[in-house]
Amino acid sequence: MLNISENSIRDSFDTGEYNSFRLLKITNVKKISLWLTISLVVVLFICLFLPWVQNINAKGYVTTRSPEQRPQAIQSVIAGRLEDWFVQEGDYVDKGDTIVFISEVKSEYFDPDLLERTSEQITAKSQSIDSYDQKISALQNQFTALQEGLKLKRKQTINKMQQARNKISMDSIDLVAYNINLDIAKNQLSRTQELYGKGLKSLTELQEKENKIQLANAKVNVQINKLLNLDNELQNLKIELQTIEREYADKMAKSQSEKQSALSSKLESVAATSKLRNQYSNYSERQKLYYITAPQSGYIIKTLKKGIGETVKDGTDIATIMPSRYDLAVEIYAKPQDLPLLRIGDRVQLRFDGWPAIIISGWPESSTGVFRGQIVAIDKFISDNGYYRILISPNQDEKKWPEKLSVGTGANAFILLNEVPIWYEVWRQLNGFPPDYYQTEKDKSIEIKRKAPLKSVK
Repeated sequence: MLNISENSIRDSFDTGEYNSFRLLKITNVKKISLWLTISLVVVLFICLFLPWVQNINAKGYVTTRSPEQRPQAIQSVIAGRLEDWFVQEGDYVDKGDTIVFISEVKSEYFDPDLLERTSEQITAKSQSIDSYDQKISALQNQFTALQEGLKLKRKQTINKMQQARNKISMDSIDLVAYNINLDIAKNQLSRTQELYGKGLKSLTELQEKENKIQLANAKVNVQINKLLNLDNELQNLKIELQTIEREYADKMAKSQSEKQSALSSKLESVAATSKLRNQYSNYSERQKLYYITAPQSGYIIKTLKKGIGETVKDGTDIATIMPSRYDLAVEIYAKPQDLPLLRIGDRVQLRFDGWPAIIISGWPESSTGVFRGQIVAIDKFISDNGYYRILISPNQDEKKWPEKLSVGTGANAFILLNEVPIWYEVWRQLNGFPPDYYQTEKDKSIEIKRKAPLKSVK
């Protein structure tokens, strides 16, 4: 009956008497298959000319665009010993809230009265500065007094020299008078001798005249010796004036030297005081660092140190905080061969882990459950994984990203490029060519302008 056996019964009866055989003869199964195949080929051929949006696929994860909005470690600036925790993992803290309290572990800071003792040292040094100021003032007064004393001594010696010169002048006049008297006495003696020889004068008168000459000559000699003594006295006064000037110069030089020494000691005290004040400020600020506080408002997501009594070094991570407010972005990594095709501002379709989506990468309008974004940054240096880092931020004009989206969530990105026919995309994929293997004349002119060197302005 089914005509599948080797023993055919077709000749045993007339198939035209049955309606089923007549219907089978009317319907040609081969023709139907042919028409279906032709229709399918035509449909596929037409589909080859449908528009298709070229895209680059890349994987990444959700991050933040601003560095201060990313999870950050809370570190201890100084070395210390953990004494008390004030938070637990998952707690919300405001900026400035205490996270943990640490105690000192360095011996030079063990003194509980360190600030008071340092303050006492500053006070003592400040008082020594005042003492040096007083000493400098006294030495300055001493120098002034020596200058005044030198002036008085010089003036006194000059007056004595002037008096000696006046005496010399007066005695010189007396010497001239004595010389005249001596000449007169000599003339009288000569006349008396002449008269005595003629018998007109007596011997007594002659002897009186000789006696006068002796007296006059003695006075002249005495006056000459007196003038010599006065001249020697004047020379001594000149030497005394030089001696006084040298003595006072030595005294003033010594006073200035002591003054400079006091000034140097004062400056050393000032430097020591400044150093102590610096130490005081450092000690004061260091004590503030015993309380490690939150650098910004956020959630404590992980504590990296545990227990009480654990010693931490300076710069050690203690806990991790996630800021409460952040602007999301997606960080993806593109292949080096796709980097020349990417431009800042290119559109991107995103699918986040945990949010179901149906994606037709070539027809973005037909995709559902996807979110939109745009490229805002492209690294100029390759990453350690051999790819280039791309940063994508939300497109403000499109649908907002999910509010429950967290930093670190995985994401698949589809960077939209040119719109081409499906046959071109299939041909490109079969040959392994990049999406922009052929460029239009407009694209070429844009590329040439981009690479052209800038002309210098004269």
